[in-house]
Amino acid sequence: MLTAVALTFLAFFLVLPLVVVFAEALDKGLGFYLASIRDPDALAAIRLTLLTVAIVVPANVVFGVCAAWSIAKFRFRGKSLLTTLIDLPFAVSPVISGLVYVLVFGAQGWFGPWLIEHNLPVIFAVPGIVLATTFVTFPFVARELIPLMQAQGTDEEYSAVTLGASGWQVFWRVTLPNIRWGLFYGVVLCNARAMGEFGAVSVVSGHIRGETNTMPLHVEILYNDYNIAGAFAVASLLALLALATLVLKSVVEWRQTGTP
Repeated sequence: MLTAVALTFLAFFLVLPLVVVFAEALDKGLGFYLASIRDPDALAAIRLTLLTVAIVVPANVVFGVCAAWSIAKFRFRGKSLLTTLIDLPFAVSPVISGLVYVLVFGAQGWFGPWLIEHNLPVIFAVPGIVLATTFVTFPFVARELIPLMQAQGTDEEYSAVTLGASGWQVFWRVTLPNIRWGLFYGVVLCNARAMGEFGAVSVVSGHIRGETNTMPLHVEILYNDYNIAGAFAVASLLALLALATLVLKSVVEWRQTGTP
């Protein structure tokens, strides 16, 4: 009974929406679908989304591993504050976080006049999009690793140090192998959120077609222009990227454990 309820829930809230997305995307035929993807504005949005992900995910991996290692393995003053700050994006609306960046780096913001004087655009430019996306995604890797590292304890690390291992050797040969799956899941979550982020990016991007529109923003513009099939075509590409990420995750798990 419980299995039937779970499968019904998945069918209505996961499978059915995906079917609708691809059905609407192909409503005007494959030719229109491919033309929507090849549109210059759509290609620019795809490139910007991939560029943002390529910057944000590695940065969050470095921060997440360092923060989790510090919180789980060491005692230091300000540890509780750091843990609270990591959870901040979960408590603050993405729109509010985007507005904060506008107030700090915008033309009328704290650093806006200096940035304009030195021709260093942040708001309504790629740096603002990267900053906003980084803010809303940086908890995912750290939050995946902190409880894992805390559960593992520090015995293995102390043993390695006792045997003469350096700090880097302890990290690469002891800590990292033990957290690889948690790190992988954190990267998957961070990547998915970075590709699909809308609220914060919408505030800082300026919606400049072909320049500062990511894929979610381009979908909104097409939908508002009553280009429904085009909007669903770009949305389906986002869905395909998400599905490809899940397939990659399953393949890596299968190769590692031998079970799907």
